[in-house]
Amino acid sequence: MTLKKINKQITNDISNQWAISLGYKPIYSVSENSKIILISQAPGRVSQEKNIAWDDASGKTLKNWLGVTENEFYNLNNFAILPMDFYYPGKDLYGDLPPRKEFARLWHLQILNQMNNVRLKILIGGYAQKYYLFNEKKSNLTKKVSDFETFLPEYFPIVHPSPLNFRWKTKNPWFESEVIPKLQKIVKGILAS
Repeated sequence: MTLKKINKQITNDISNQWAISLGYKPIYSVSENSKIILISQAPGRVSQEKNIAWDDASGKTLKNWLGVTENEFYNLNNFAILPMDFYYPGKDLYGDLPPRKEFARLWHLQILNQMNNVRLKILIGGYAQKYYLFNEKKSNLTKKVSDFETFLPEYFPIVHPSPLNFRWKTKNPWFESEVIPKLQKIVKGILAS
């Protein structure tokens, strides 16, 4: 199976026809050579409309946290973008709906099996962390992020960079003063290798 064939299966899958009927394309980007995988929840409305992930306020913050330029960020040899769902799920009264629970189970492993150069998976937010760090169910997001070193070298959990998380960032100033410099150092080392 190739990444191109997997993409075709995703767009043809019956469970995604609601998104295709709205004119949505799957929002993810991967290469067999990607070194770092960014795993987050699902594309936001703006990303879905622009057909490009992380081209919004959250993306600007994420790029700053990673310490990379736009060109470095969108270079597929550097970063793959693999959300828990590849389509904007819509809104409810409290914000965006969560990614569909079965989506990552159906597609992530098939995609990951085609990637030969992955050195790190950055787990952005609670949905990605619950899925990939399933043995840590009793631990909340803050604990996982503060204990990031226990998940290295495979995973690096971080909070979602959404502007809506300003309260969490205010309550946890150690994240930007202690965790982000370590994240940047690891990312820089991987990209230089």
